[in-house]
Amino acid sequence: MRQHLPSLNALKAFEAAARHESFTRAAEELCVTQGAVSHQVKALEAELSVKLFNRERQRLIITEAGRDYLAVVRDALDRIAAGTERLLQRQSTGVLTVSTSPDFAAKWLVHRLGHFAEAHSEIDLRVSAALHHVDFAREDVDLAVRHGDGNWPGLDAVRLSAERLFAVCSPKLLLGRRRIDSIADILKFPLIHLDSRSDWANWLRGVGIDDTAVTHGPVLNRASMVIDAAINGQGIALARTTLAAWDLINGRLVLPFPESLPVSKTYWIVCPKVTAALPKIATFRDWLLAEAATDQQQLKKLTAQPDDRNPVRANRSDGPRRRRGRPESLGDHRRK
Repeated sequence: MRQHLPSLNALKAFEAAARHESFTRAAEELCVTQGAVSHQVKALEAELSVKLFNRERQRLIITEAGRDYLAVVRDALDRIAAGTERLLQRQSTGVLTVSTSPDFAAKWLVHRLGHFAEAHSEIDLRVSAALHHVDFAREDVDLAVRHGDGNWPGLDAVRLSAERLFAVCSPKLLLGRRRIDSIADILKFPLIHLDSRSDWANWLRGVGIDDTAVTHGPVLNRASMVIDAAINGQGIALARTTLAAWDLINGRLVLPFPESLPVSKTYWIVCPKVTAALPKIATFRDWLLAEAATDQQQLKKLTAQPDDRNPVRANRSDGPRRRRGRPESLGDHRRK
């Protein structure tokens, strides 16, 4: 059965008028006119068929029935206010569930979680690493970091950062006799492949080296495995800016040469449009963007160092280089 509920505005007008014993002061509190408060109270009295106030010599005297009803109304308004405050508090604090790929979680996010916890102890962060794209309508997830082109209808999508694809290796790999004076010198080393051996062939063609056989080296099926293999000195790998940034900045990886190619797909911070402005979601999104921007600044400083101070370049001579072709996008460089 449908409940009989008076207008919330009428109840607020009644409660304020009873507390102040004045329509005028109630109107000042509610930021409306005195006439509006009087009209709301009269409409409530008519709806309930009960007289709530007596007007005596320009004074407002609450009736016995009004006093009984006031206790009920105040309790209800207090409960609504408390529930609303709890709801708003949940939007700024509490559990925040984030979905991302295993590669992004392992190579980018996990290293930084301590920083976020220190800065935002009021947010209880939960990270779920999964290969599938989360369905926000069916899964209890607030925000996701998704790899793609940013075109997901119905979702708010913010690009984490621009990315390029470049070669990386352990600095230990360059300490031996095998110098890298040109890109072609990478063939002296094992090449670590992602999914198939076509990745290196496509990249080399993009930087202007054609007809190069790259059939040596292991083939792995996860980008994080490829990067970790390079860190362990097992060969030279191709890596994206985002996934390799932490290890480059901390010296576990170096760039044996500066050539790189843009990629068409990158990482995006996504969530339903209706929740995009919630405080805890905005806080985490802003933190992700700030971390990514710091990475970009540090990588620029790293590659801008003079040759004699930069381990990325110190192993190279100024000898002739192979022809550099026109850089082209390499697509999504799969399994990110």
